[in-house]
Amino acid sequence: MSRALHDAASGTLFGVALNYQGLLNQRLAEFEQPPYQKPPVKPVLFIKTPNTRNGHGQPVVYPQGIEQLQPGPALGVVIGKRATRVSVDNALSHVAGYTIVNEFSLPEDSYYRPAVKAKCRDGFCALGPELVPAAQVADPQQLSIKLFINGQLRQQNSTANMVRSVAQLIAEISEFMTLHEGDVLITGTPEGRVDVLPGDQVEVEISGLGRLTNSIVAAQEKR
Repeated sequence: MSRALHDAASGTLFGVALNYQGLLNQRLAEFEQPPYQKPPVKPVLFIKTPNTRNGHGQPVVYPQGIEQLQPGPALGVVIGKRATRVSVDNALSHVAGYTIVNEFSLPEDSYYRPAVKAKCRDGFCALGPELVPAAQVADPQQLSIKLFINGQLRQQNSTANMVRSVAQLIAEISEFMTLHEGDVLITGTPEGRVDVLPGDQVEVEISGLGRLTNSIVAAQEKR
């Protein structure tokens, strides 16, 4: 992680679940069942705790005793100035810049209630390689997202397929919660998550933002 990104993105890491149309469509049948009854009408948020922070070129530990680990390619939005009840039209003026996020997770049973044990293992949120200033990103809703495992393309999508745009997310979240300078919005991972294993090299590429690389390593046995 570059020093500029480290300094600019020092706040809370807010994740957004179910923010790609393809993923939401896959889950619609579940939302018709109890206890949900209908799809979410507001952003489904979760927090990546400080221990999850990781950087470009750093290892991600494959925890002991688990069967699956899944990377989550996502666009990261770094807040540049305080946002409280901002409008959609004004929302992007609160963005300092953009970065790549790989939001690692264990498979989850519920998207409505993302599990802390699945989301918040050490090193499960890689950011990088740098902060690209907002002025250099003409349209955050026209960026391609690609996931490579050991050099092979395994997942591909576009921010054009988000349920809520970056501006909509900032406006809706800031209705009830102030976003502060340094906070990061992880704007959602697309459908089609894949599994990785120790020894794998995982890369996320977003057009105009570069490529974030991490290696998966086995957890050391306790002594």
